Amino acid sequence: MTPSPSSDSMPPLIPRVQRSRSRTAIGMLVILLGILSGIGAFTFGYGKGWSYLSSDPTMCVNCHVMQDHFDAWQKSSHRHVAVCNDCHLPHDPIGKWVVKGDNGFFHSLAFTLGNFHDPITIKPRNHRVTQGTCIHCHKDYVHEILMVDRNGESPTCVHCHTDVGHALR
Repeated sequence: MTPSPSSDSMPPLIPRVQRSRSRTAIGMLVILLGILSGIGAFTFGYGKGWSYLSSDPTMCVNCHVMQDHFDAWQKSSHRHVAVCNDCHLPHDPIGKWVVKGDNGFFHSLAFTLGNFHDPITIKPRNHRVTQGTCIHCHKDYVHEILMVDRNGESPTCVHCHTDVGHALR
């Protein structure tokens, strides 16, 4: 005669109904993730998302609202020495990809929903990035002339040099 196993050593049996619900929930989650991934892949392809991973200035005119900015850049004094990413992204690798991802998401959202100003204007956080890139490239010349007012604020480079990156704006 074999001893009966004690109830302490046996795992509790999960009823079939609970297993069925768990499988259904997992199946629904997989389907939902598949749909979201498919929509994301379609949007990335339709919006030419791969082009934004380069430094090619023509990528910016994928969105028609950027055409005037691109045309103004082509007439600027910096067109031979700087492309869009040089001025609109930080120069450190992590900051570059964080800002690029942030801008990519919010630009896509704004252009998809149509809730942006036309002509498009730079946001304060991107204005700070641009100021940092001016100082980065011209640090040998500007470090001694950067002014700070009583509030700890300093005028931005484009306050005086309005047509450097985008001429005739």
